[in-house]
Amino acid sequence: DFDVRHLSSASLAFARRAPNHSNPYPVNPVMQAVEITSFGGPEVLRLGERPAPVAGAGELLIRVAASGINRPDVLQRLGHYAPPPGTSDLPGLEVAGVVESGDASAMAEAGIRVGDRVCALVAGGGYAQWCVAPVVQCLPVPEGFSDVEAASLPETFFTVWSNVFDRARLQAGETLLVQGGTSGIGVTAIQLARAFGATVIATAGSDAKCAACLSLGAHHAINYKSQDFVAEAKRITEARGVDVVLDMVAGDYVAREVECLAEDGRIVIIAVQGGVQSGFNAGLVLRKRLTITGSTLRPRAVAFKGAIARSLREHVWPLLAAGKVRPVIHSTFAAADAAQAHALMESNQHIGKIVLTWKS
Repeated sequence: DFDVRHLSSASLAFARRAPNHSNPYPVNPVMQAVEITSFGGPEVLRLGERPAPVAGAGELLIRVAASGINRPDVLQRLGHYAPPPGTSDLPGLEVAGVVESGDASAMAEAGIRVGDRVCALVAGGGYAQWCVAPVVQCLPVPEGFSDVEAASLPETFFTVWSNVFDRARLQAGETLLVQGGTSGIGVTAIQLARAFGATVIATAGSDAKCAACLSLGAHHAINYKSQDFVAEAKRITEARGVDVVLDMVAGDYVAREVECLAEDGRIVIIAVQGGVQSGFNAGLVLRKRLTITGSTLRPRAVAFKGAIARSLREHVWPLLAAGKVRPVIHSTFAAADAAQAHALMESNQHIGKIVLTWKS
């Protein structure tokens, strides 16, 4: 989920939730959390103290063991991606840990109990020792997975499922072009598309990264710095074109993607790292009956995200448990070293996910 709307201001007020009688703490304990002290470079991330949140209706409280790092966290740190209204100003969109307390009826309905290990998609507040999450956005940690591996799952898996399979309707036998195959989103998209019977073409910025894409299951990899991905996609598909493009670049990439789509092809845009302005041949859109779409996940309703969670549990979690799809962890950092983790993400030298760890 890479919403990069440039909002004029970001709320830095920490909203404390109303007490919930199922919470064991009569007064919120103090927790450590990574704060954005001002908008700017990685150095603005500092380990501070906050009151621990309290689970409200439909929520549970997680004692966090690991927090995934994602590109939207960087954008929030830069001041380009304000949290949705009512959400913690702390960065962090995914966590894994142990359920401490929560809404008993919602937890019972979901089959979750205090003490269970879960991973969760959250709209903010993940860089902290405790985090609240909607119960329906929590999933069990797959059998045999570490907390670090589990924390790397929610953001990319929710995003890929929602965009590639729900919005773009990728089907077995079709061809998917993944722009940025070694990003967290990219490694997830490659593996899921392959697992569901699609042919996968991935782009990456070096021969080593292309080799990594192939090792993850991509059928073809294109070095976009030395090759024209349009010409290569047409060559690979024998001029037919690809059925779906997962685009994290936008900008002038959209015009080129329109050129390499097959008839009835679909482009789904989830980030605009190349800019928000895109010009393309509208005639090709008409003649080939193309669809250009996109989405953001963070501001969507809890019910929407809960539906994705149910689909993941049914269709994807068995693949994780069976080892047919696996998380790719590039590096882990102690929470106190969050600035170093962000610097690594901005360097684009990583393959897969970067994760923060918390002392128990």
